[in-house]
Amino acid sequence: MKGVILAGGLGTRLSPLTRVTNKHLLPVYDKPMIYYPIQCLVNAGIEEIMIVTGGNDAGDFLRLLGNGSGFGLQDLHYTYQEGEGGIADALRLAEHFADGGKIVVVLGDNIIENNIRRPVEEFLAQDGGAKCLLKEVTDPERFGVAEVRDGRIVQIEEKPSKPKSNLAVIGVYMFDHQVFEIIHDQKPSARGELEITDVNNAYIKRGQMTYDILDGWWTDAGTFKSLDRAWRLVAQDGANKLDEPDGSKRHVDKGLDDHA
Repeated sequence: MKGVILAGGLGTRLSPLTRVTNKHLLPVYDKPMIYYPIQCLVNAGIEEIMIVTGGNDAGDFLRLLGNGSGFGLQDLHYTYQEGEGGIADALRLAEHFADGGKIVVVLGDNIIENNIRRPVEEFLAQDGGAKCLLKEVTDPERFGVAEVRDGRIVQIEEKPSKPKSNLAVIGVYMFDHQVFEIIHDQKPSARGELEITDVNNAYIKRGQMTYDILDGWWTDAGTFKSLDRAWRLVAQDGANKLDEPDGSKRHVDKGLDDHA
């Protein structure tokens, strides 16, 4: 299975930091932000990754990451999104890379504590369709929110003013080959973008969406508040690992993170 990291957009919520670089190249503690989704996929056993980026600083990804050999990758591919057509529009550019197979998609500003290998392996064994990862949060109105009944997702609502649950769709998605057919049939939303929530809801209507609840902490890093949270979580997590004689991981103080 292959991995896709979506690292485009203008990052306007982090301006003026993003006036001179892509958001996903900003530091999160001791590494550039883009390192975390790459390592997330590598830890899940994925050896081929495509990065979808855009804007004026796309070449910086190549200078930073090269061919991906530093992460143990077989191949690291790049493609360029013109403008801001939305997450689903960015994913559309990976169709030739997917080559009819299953893919794991991670948003480039997602940082998680634990490994996603188990849900990825479960999706590999799944008979097609899609899978998304959810996490309980205290501010679900910021995210796509899953309504779950009888162990199934019945709807995902984007940034609802009155969320029907506190289960946020965190930005780690798994899709079969149908995803590109669904994207091609999509119409832009009111904000002129192809929405990943619409893609997920199409799978839900087909009865082909499964889910898993993420273990450990998670945060995005797309605002100043969440970027600060990411710094503190990663720093504390590193300190915890250093504290353990066997190098094992201890849970961080959950008071650090609204999404823990």
